[in-house]
Amino acid sequence: MSLTFHWFLPTNGDSRHVVGGGHGTPATASGRDRPPTVAYLSQIARAAEDLGFVGALTPTGAWCEDAWLTTAMVSQQTERLKFLVAFRPGFVSPTLAAQMASTFQRQTGGRLLLNVVTGGESHEQRAYGDFLDKDARYRRTGEFLQIVRELWEGKTVDLAGEHLQVEDARLARVPDPVPEVYFGGSSPVAGEVAARHVDVYLTWGEPPAQVAEKIAWIRGLAAQQGRTLRFGIRLHVITRDTSEQAWAEAHRLLDGFDPETVKSVQAGLARSESEGQQRMLALHGGGRDGLEIHPNLWAGIGLVRGGAGTALVGSHEEVAERIAEYHRLGIDEFVLSGYPHLEEAYWFGEGVLPRLAAQGLWRHPFAKQAAPAAQVPFAS
Repeated sequence: MSLTFHWFLPTNGDSRHVVGGGHGTPATASGRDRPPTVAYLSQIARAAEDLGFVGALTPTGAWCEDAWLTTAMVSQQTERLKFLVAFRPGFVSPTLAAQMASTFQRQTGGRLLLNVVTGGESHEQRAYGDFLDKDARYRRTGEFLQIVRELWEGKTVDLAGEHLQVEDARLARVPDPVPEVYFGGSSPVAGEVAARHVDVYLTWGEPPAQVAEKIAWIRGLAAQQGRTLRFGIRLHVITRDTSEQAWAEAHRLLDGFDPETVKSVQAGLARSESEGQQRMLALHGGGRDGLEIHPNLWAGIGLVRGGAGTALVGSHEEVAERIAEYHRLGIDEFVLSGYPHLEEAYWFGEGVLPRLAAQGLWRHPFAKQAAPAAQVPFAS
């Protein structure tokens, strides 16, 4: 089985420095270095497509542009790249969401993937008019996915749930293919939703031992439902010709973190209700020392960014080794990003992917197109 790689569309802006934000914290000023215009995001998308990334994750939240609208526009500038659209089920009716997904599939030739984000920050949810607590939001997500999946099967749906109610709901045209559903969450109720409803369970980039525990947990829950899931991991990457060059870049990014910004972001993230976010914070403890928490796994990004806060840092060979290590645990999909996203896509696509191809772990998803050569056009 060939590993699947996805890239990231920075709809909060891009920079040669880390753009902070997310999980209730605003994007940092560096997000204005390269504004998230359709033209720039399309550059990134086309590069990812050519290099062999299958899809591109597009985030959701008050800190970035709307994912549905942005990807609909960028899709018209690409041919094969899929879009892993993050959205929050509490903000749109399940019937409308099912219809939107169906329309997206028809208009793009089946290039939609869905990343369902329940929302871990109550204060941000309330800004959108959602006043449920976290556990109730997850229960609503379960009802939402039940309705959406039945609509995609062409069924007429009547459901009077704890949080959602639909009557005589039906789609005029079902999506073809049905979009795969990606989902992440570390709380017990999140695990139950994943086991029942999703195709791919995503975890943030924790050390391998912790990732193995999560996989075993979700696999067990899914088995109780008679289901099997695939597993993916969300990471940043800093990969260069040599390990020294990669770590020099990581230290350059770290040197650009303003101490007051770090303090402010960490204070905001400490209030997060997300169990996954708290696990991220525990990896670095808010300090700049001991940030390599596993060989080639660096927790520095999480000092200024909510959500995924770890990066694979090293030579192309070392990063390929770490990817193989995660794959041995059961990870088949990798959702990656790096600053700036255009250049880092090339570093990874031309440096790491050919090495994985040589090991038989990856092949370019577009059969008529050869894998990229193992060379890097950008200077460090």
